Amino acid sequence: MASSHSSSPVPQGSSNDVFFKKEVDPSKHIQPVPSLPDVCPKEPTGDSHSLYVAPSLVTDQHRWTVYHSKVNLPAALNDPRLAKRESDFFTKTWGLDFVDTEVIPSFYLPQISKEHFTVYQQEISQREKIHERCKNICPPKDTFERTLLHTHDKSRTDLEQVPKIFMKPDFALDDSLTFNSVLPWSHFNTAGGKGNRDAASSKLLQEKLSHYLDIVEVNIAHQISLRSEAFFHAMTSQHELQDYLKKTSQAVKMLRDKIAQIDKVMCEGSLHILRLALTRNNCVKVYNKLKLMATVHQTQPTVQVLLSTSEFVGALDLIATTQEVLQQELQGIHSFRHLGSQLCELEKLIDKMMIAEFSTYSHSDLNRPLEDDCQVLEEERLVSLVFGLLKQRKLNFLEIYGEKMIITAKNIIKQCVINKVSQIEEIDTDVVVKLADQMRMLNFPQWFELLKDIFSKFTIFLQRVKATLNIIHSVVLSVLDKNQRTRELEEISQQKNAAKDNTLDTEVAYLIHEGMFISDAFTEGELTPVAVDTTSQRNASPNSEPCSSDSVSEPECTTDSSSSKEQTASSAIPGGVDILVSEDMRLTDSELGKLANNIQELLYSASDICHDRAVKFLMSRAKDGFLEKLNSMEFITLSRLMETFIIDTEQICGRKSMSLLGALQSQANKFVNRFHEERKTKLSLLLDNERWKQADVPAEFQDLVDSISDGKIALPEKKSGATEERKPAEVLIVEGQQYAVVGTVLLLIRIILEYCQCVDNIPSVTTDMLTRLSDLLKYFNSRSCQLVLGAGALQVVGLKTITTKNLALSSRCLQLIVHYIPVIRAHFEARLPPKQYSMLRHFDHITKDYHDHIAEISAKLVAIMDSLFDKLLSKYEVKAPVPSACFRNICKQMTKMHEAIFDLLPEEQTQMLFLRINASYKLHLKKQLSHLNVINDGGPQNGLVTADVAFYTGNLQALKGLKDLDLNMAEIWEQKR
Repeated sequence: MASSHSSSPVPQGSSNDVFFKKEVDPSKHIQPVPSLPDVCPKEPTGDSHSLYVAPSLVTDQHRWTVYHSKVNLPAALNDPRLAKRESDFFTKTWGLDFVDTEVIPSFYLPQISKEHFTVYQQEISQREKIHERCKNICPPKDTFERTLLHTHDKSRTDLEQVPKIFMKPDFALDDSLTFNSVLPWSHFNTAGGKGNRDAASSKLLQEKLSHYLDIVEVNIAHQISLRSEAFFHAMTSQHELQDYLKKTSQAVKMLRDKIAQIDKVMCEGSLHILRLALTRNNCVKVYNKLKLMATVHQTQPTVQVLLSTSEFVGALDLIATTQEVLQQELQGIHSFRHLGSQLCELEKLIDKMMIAEFSTYSHSDLNRPLEDDCQVLEEERLVSLVFGLLKQRKLNFLEIYGEKMIITAKNIIKQCVINKVSQIEEIDTDVVVKLADQMRMLNFPQWFELLKDIFSKFTIFLQRVKATLNIIHSVVLSVLDKNQRTRELEEISQQKNAAKDNTLDTEVAYLIHEGMFISDAFTEGELTPVAVDTTSQRNASPNSEPCSSDSVSEPECTTDSSSSKEQTASSAIPGGVDILVSEDMRLTDSELGKLANNIQELLYSASDICHDRAVKFLMSRAKDGFLEKLNSMEFITLSRLMETFIIDTEQICGRKSMSLLGALQSQANKFVNRFHEERKTKLSLLLDNERWKQADVPAEFQDLVDSISDGKIALPEKKSGATEERKPAEVLIVEGQQYAVVGTVLLLIRIILEYCQCVDNIPSVTTDMLTRLSDLLKYFNSRSCQLVLGAGALQVVGLKTITTKNLALSSRCLQLIVHYIPVIRAHFEARLPPKQYSMLRHFDHITKDYHDHIAEISAKLVAIMDSLFDKLLSKYEVKAPVPSACFRNICKQMTKMHEAIFDLLPEEQTQMLFLRINASYKLHLKKQLSHLNVINDGGPQNGLVTADVAFYTGNLQALKGLKDLDLNMAEIWEQKR
């Protein structure tokens, strides 16, 4: 330490950065220096004595030595005489035998000269200038770092010679891999007669390790020399530091003496008083704890008393309070170590008792006489059970109630059938044992009354279920409302506490004496009023023993957590029962909301159960085809009863059940099919027996048509006596027009009205009825066409021929049906939903088909006269007498045609038909005159033809209704060219 700060244990380097200069014989410099491997060679080179002539690694570390040379194997093996090959990358390692030959330039590659880069240099010169300017302004990072680390380059270069394995932070020779890397075993293997080489390798390894040690030591010495000034300065200031510590120790000793005197004079008495206060408070706590233990000890007898009176909620509250007291205030009490498990078992027993009690209540409520006016049985008992089940999270009680509903629905049907069958004397219950078979023996009025009774009982049953579920639903909603209000109060309380904490700046003072905190002594007085309130709340419970009136012991009777558990809120159930909602409900808002939805779904399920049982009752009666054999009025009565029941259940439960509606629709479809097949078969039989003669119109059919004209599409009621006095009419009068019809069409109109009335009575079959009615109308059109136009009546009925009167009568019948199609369409349109208006297009297609049929009949009438004209006029000769026999025959046939159709078709249609016939007549006459070369030249032949034509015209216009017919007979003459 006495040495100067400028002295250094390590010699300072001179200008050539060498610590020691070693005199070396100049002759040694010219000797070849053997090369050494980099790190730990496995096979050393050279003999043993050549290792000692190597340069010193310590003295020559800053001088260029052989260790600085970096020569690769290809360069060492290269021939030094071939200097040209060293610059040739492809041939420098090809050996001495390689002959360098000149490579002939390729003809496909251009000769590149400096001029090829002129354009590129011109383009890049400006960028190069900018780049050089930027380099001058901002020197590269590596240059800056080299400037900063220039002083450390030398030492770093030396340290780079040391293998990296020695620099690892986890370097340890006890690791086998590390040890084998540093000291390879190949250096110590003396087997095989390699003793000299192994010894040389071991010495070489020792030299290398010594060399690495020297490098490290030199660098350590260099670093110490750089920090020597600070080191010696610290040694010099050591004496001053010792003096300062001595003075500080004396000052601390004096301060401790003064504090000890102050503690003895001012603190010991006060601490003794506080210690006594703590002792008193501890005694009070022990006393209150013993009283609490006595109260807890009476829990089990009290629970037994509550269970004997079915006070499940009170018993559960007492058990929950006791368990919380055991976990918080009486935790670790050895005498109560088994009480917690006993209370848990007791709680499980209460759960089973509540479920059994609820099952019993459900059975009693659902199976009491339906004539009882009371909607809810023992409402207080139900509310208590539901609260207890909710408190214990036993939410499967709804499933129990659902199972009881299914059983009750079955029993209702069974009891109704038994009561009805017992009233029928014709049914022998001893012979017919099965109840279903007994039920099938009922006729329709009896069975209908039974179904009506079942539906009324089901309605009362659903009303009771709804009333009971409303009570349960209101209990769930009251608990949910209490949870939300409690959450809101907690949020308000937290906000107030946060505001209070921000405004109050209380100094928490505590004293330490013998390692014990005594701040509790200061806060006991502040906690007393709050604890008194909570204690009084719990002592007010009817299930707890009163605490002592000692004001000192009251604060310790309970805790805030246990007292808050007993806080309740009053709520009212719609039935008029006041309930207390406990805060200790374990259900979350989402669970309560889901439970409320399940209650509503249970009400829907009750409706579905009633509908399902009703469907099974219907299907059991329909096994023998009973429902399919009902007539229209019976089925309509049944349908209305079922629809009324569906509407009533929908009003009670708030949702329409689809099972009974589906069964009704299925039966309605079967009814529609049977209804349609019966009438289609009836129409087919009528058409097959129709002789297509004009029929008299009974008065009832005229009344039927008149009712349709008044806008009422329904079958009129039969009038006794009045209809019998009225005689049938020859024609049917529809809105002032006369229709000569056949008997089949009159019955078809009645059938159409039956379809329309069925739609009014059973609205659910509107679409099916529309389809069936369309099919019926199409069938009448096609079948009548086959019988009249197709002459099918000749074989079916035995007519000799199809006369013009038959054709005209068929056309008039079709016109009557076409007249009523718009009325029928409007009737169905008023009863179809808007989405199904597209079905009305069937009527458009039917109308078109009927018009086409009527047009075909008219064309057929014209074709009959056309063939007659062709036959008669082809034999016409222009000669006397006048009128000719040909024209007499034509006029005779025209008169017959007129007599056949005039009374059947309206006058307008008759005129249009005879105009078409006259056009055909003129065409054939013109053709025959052209054939006979008779022209309008005023000659004798022209006069004869004119006389015949005048005779034809006079006869035709003399017919009834054809007087004003414009025949335009001048068209028979060809125009002069």
